[in-house]
Amino acid sequence: YVVILRHADGFLSIYKHAASINVGAGDTVRTGEAIGVAGSGGSESTGVHLHFELWKDGHPIDPQKFISFE
Repeated sequence: YVVILRHADGFLSIYKHAASINVGAGDTVRTGEAIGVAGSGGSESTGVHLHFELWKDGHPIDPQKFISFE
């Protein structure tokens, strides 16, 4: 499954390879809310993982400029 969330100011966050999705189209998602469960999708997948992308105004951007992954 793929989840695409629309944020303020032209941002999109995209989550791929979900095993299940906990939100639906038009839902409001709050900070800390689980939007889905990571899965193992793709023909070359070697295990459970999450593919994450951040876009602004139609262009991919480095999410580390906005989010600390540590």
